[in-house]
Amino acid sequence: MEDKIYTSYPPLLNPAQKEFLVATIKNWATQNGLLVRPAPTFVPKEVDPSGVLATNAPVTLFPSPFPKSCFDEAKALQTVYNRLYAAITCNEEWIGKIMEDLIDVDDFISHLWKVHLSVKKEGYSQTLSLGLYRSDYMVHAPSSSTTASLKQVEFNTISSSFGGLSSLVTSLHTELLTAPPGHSITYPSHPLFNSNTPPENPAVESLSAGLAAAHNAYGPSKATPALPTCILFLVQENERNTFDQLALSRQLTTVHKIPVFRLLSSEILDHTSIPNSNPSRPLIYSPPHAPDTQFEVTTAYLRCFYAPSDYKSERDWEARTHLERSAAIKCPTVLNQLSGCKVVQQVLAETTGPDHLASFLSDTDPATVARIRETFAPQYDLSSSGRGRDLALNVETAMNHVLKPQREGGGNNIYKEAIPDFLRSIPESEWKRWILMELIRPPPGAKNVALRTDGEVLSGDVISELGVYGTILWDQADGKISHNEQGGWLLRTKSKDVNEGGVATGFSSLDSILLY
Repeated sequence: MEDKIYTSYPPLLNPAQKEFLVATIKNWATQNGLLVRPAPTFVPKEVDPSGVLATNAPVTLFPSPFPKSCFDEAKALQTVYNRLYAAITCNEEWIGKIMEDLIDVDDFISHLWKVHLSVKKEGYSQTLSLGLYRSDYMVHAPSSSTTASLKQVEFNTISSSFGGLSSLVTSLHTELLTAPPGHSITYPSHPLFNSNTPPENPAVESLSAGLAAAHNAYGPSKATPALPTCILFLVQENERNTFDQLALSRQLTTVHKIPVFRLLSSEILDHTSIPNSNPSRPLIYSPPHAPDTQFEVTTAYLRCFYAPSDYKSERDWEARTHLERSAAIKCPTVLNQLSGCKVVQQVLAETTGPDHLASFLSDTDPATVARIRETFAPQYDLSSSGRGRDLALNVETAMNHVLKPQREGGGNNIYKEAIPDFLRSIPESEWKRWILMELIRPPPGAKNVALRTDGEVLSGDVISELGVYGTILWDQADGKISHNEQGGWLLRTKSKDVNEGGVATGFSSLDSILLY
């Protein structure tokens, strides 16, 4: 694409056009469920004590240009990535060795490992495991003359969100691009709009199909007497991203005809049970609104328990163990959650020592393994003998890096010049909790306009992050895969000056793609 076309995007809006476009998007979002619960900083709890209000999700006014070669490669590699992380999860000994150093200094990782060991001692009652993954990437092209390449930011193995809302943003931008003149609103003309709409985004269908595959693979009820079966969504208190989750549950109930319930993580022990007399350990759910009716949970889908803040007391760890020891198929298991730690990504990317990536993908064409390897950005541990320590403590080299802990959910990283002082502020024994990663440099000059949840409209230079969804169902006992699909994507766009990228944490806006 010519630089002039790229740098002139998006087309300028006069004040009247901007006002009309923003109003149209607000109304479309409300009509179609492109919504989030407002943050307490926007609507204080005392103003909305019953939690009845909702507002538009943060969205861009225009879809963002994205290189077709990078988009196609991300999609093509997703089922390989699915197999890779399933294979890692099956290798408990390897995960244990990777986690050894972390267990001593990271209470969260230590607690997760203890849950696994506790259930392993008793014996797992369910060997099937479900992954609903999202592999996040940025385009690496630090100058206008650099060929764009695809670099992975992280791989998410738990609570991979925004599949529901990202599909809606795709529909929103598609409608705006294809609306007939005079019918609603059309964007001002631009060469990128010529016969160009966002690619298909089947995230809701694919993620729901993965959950349905697990539900069907569970088989008949293991309870005595037999019970009707269901899928259980386990969610956080004060969840703001409810509508994203409801898009999946609605697809499951209306298309797959599977009962779906939502349960707060704090209420797991109140409303689920495992009969002591049943060696199969079925997970029985008693809906609080219908206490005389019981369901057997085939699949426990975790949209919680991914951060230390989700475990407010020992009771929450008991609830996680309770789920793990049950016969329900977990999405994810504790081992699968641990496989998504940043240290695993760093070890896979190592260029010296054992080739762990090739080992886990031993049945994969070497050329495909090489393509996976090409998506890795340079990463380092902070051991006393590692190169990472020198890079992190030098201000000049630290400017090219980000420091990542073993956490999900956004807002946890340390960037650039802040890295040396941060490391010196904590005990050296804790440095091994962190991974140093070389920053990915997106193409310069990208611009867009964002509508925030509080109605503020911001415009300027931006960078975007692509997430590609994948689903996989496998047997932990023998590694046999019964379902492996790629489907759907997420684009998050943020101001160029903002380091973090989470939508839920308020840093990014949901976006869609114009391929070039």
